[in-house]
Amino acid sequence: MKSSILLSLCAAALAGAVTHPKDPQIILQEQQPTIIELDEYLIELSPGETRYVTEEQKWELRRKGINFFDITHTPELGALNRKVGIQSVTFPSKTAHNKTVAPMLKKLEKKNMRKHLEKFTSFHTRYYKSQYGVQSSAWLLGQVNSTLQEAGAIEKGASVKAFPHPWGQSSIIATIPGKSNKTVVIGAHQDSINLFLPSLLAAPGADDDGSGTVTILEALRVLLTSDDIIKGEGENTVEFHWYSAEEGGLLGSQAIFQSYEKEGRDVKAMLQQDMTGYVQKTIDAGEPESVGVITDYVDPGLTEFIKEVITEYCDIPYILTKCGYACSDHASASKAGYPSAFVIESDFKYSDNKIHTTEDKIEYLSFDHMLQHAKLTLGLAYELAFAKFK
Repeated sequence: MKSSILLSLCAAALAGAVTHPKDPQIILQEQQPTIIELDEYLIELSPGETRYVTEEQKWELRRKGINFFDITHTPELGALNRKVGIQSVTFPSKTAHNKTVAPMLKKLEKKNMRKHLEKFTSFHTRYYKSQYGVQSSAWLLGQVNSTLQEAGAIEKGASVKAFPHPWGQSSIIATIPGKSNKTVVIGAHQDSINLFLPSLLAAPGADDDGSGTVTILEALRVLLTSDDIIKGEGENTVEFHWYSAEEGGLLGSQAIFQSYEKEGRDVKAMLQQDMTGYVQKTIDAGEPESVGVITDYVDPGLTEFIKEVITEYCDIPYILTKCGYACSDHASASKAGYPSAFVIESDFKYSDNKIHTTEDKIEYLSFDHMLQHAKLTLGLAYELAFAKFK
């Protein structure tokens, strides 16, 4: 492989785009230009099946609907846990905080998700190697910080930080401490891509994954209306993640979970929300609107509990479906040895086919459906915050 020029990172641009870059609650880590971009990348198409490809070959695979890990810079992900596999966690058999969660569900607001998504899709693209990707990440960091500040959570110990990457666009991690370091993660990816000319063409990414991004942001806002949550009375720590560079092969989430694995972080559960707003193909097929629960390459116990949460807290049913290997960021958590799960807007065959193009626009989405995903996210986060894991 031939190496090309060393990429300089745009920490100053990221900090400058945040309203209050010196605010102590926003933790901006210094970005170091330590990774050399290569003419070829090592990808993993299935467990143990690897090959080197050019960047254009990566996009060609994605255009064909083939997903993969780009493991070029994260070859050690899963190394510590490979022999023992995903940790065994016993999840609740049913929901236990219905009386508390039910009133909170009524506080979720579609207008907030619409407002945020209108801004998020106004960036020309959120392609992770673009300046637009840096700017959109900085804007999102500011929104998460404002959410924590307005809830009074920061003075109680909550925080948000940018997790830097060598391609420029940072991931974002919001942390709400609990009584223990046992951690529950709610995730979505913030980047978008136009798979035909990523560096040039528009990629509004309304559904993929602007919808998931604003869905979990709204769930975070309402979760913080709980005094017990912001006072740290939960049994477990809760984190909300917005990953960079999912479209490039789960790059951001791999970097985060590789660091967690090396640090010995005790992640008990991870839920990914990737595409939460498109229902038209389901309706056109005469099928009931539902939440798609992924059943392949996920933790069965966590998935069973998610089904219980949907049944209890959502107004629509779930449908079981599959999405294949490395289909979203939950796969990075699984590879690190952490139980993970994934839900999507519908049966996978009815999911949005406008993604990765200029037509992935807000006008095609249902905020009523996104509200159901927000209810699921809020319900799961609260239930697992107070779950007593062994």
